[in-house]
Amino acid sequence: MIGRDYCTMMARYNMWQNSQLSGFLEGLEPAELTKDRGAFFGSIQQTLGHLMWGDHIWISRFDGGDAPSGGIPDSAESIGTLDQWQENRAAMDQRILLWAKDVKSEFLQQDMTWFSGAMGCDVTRPVTMLVTQMFNHQTHHRGQVHAMLTAAGSKAPVSDVFFMPDAV
Repeated sequence: MIGRDYCTMMARYNMWQNSQLSGFLEGLEPAELTKDRGAFFGSIQQTLGHLMWGDHIWISRFDGGDAPSGGIPDSAESIGTLDQWQENRAAMDQRILLWAKDVKSEFLQQDMTWFSGAMGCDVTRPVTMLVTQMFNHQTHHRGQVHAMLTAAGSKAPVSDVFFMPDAV
């Protein structure tokens, strides 16, 4: 279904999108980042916090590294300031890219079992589905941030994959 090339392309795309997003976020007043805009997680900052937490939990399952604390209800509060988000986001994007560049076909072809706090039980699913979930989750919540940016009067990043520069 998917392989290293897909994972690397999507990790690069994630990095590019977050880099672009950072520039637009810097153009907003701090109050605009924390204003409740009626999104699922409320504000731009809270949505970015949840997205960071989601990336952290998924990549920890894939690479065996450190995992975030708390669960989905706490995830929206996982970043404090834009500067903290930018620093943590850059590190997380690099972690995802390094994993993607080294992911083995054998890993992608197996099932993974983990305890899902959202479901309250152990869950087993194909790794390819879970990797797709991680990248889809990023796109979904960045789309929400895109809508909130435009509602705040800002422009938002170009998101079409084929516009991604080769240098990313």
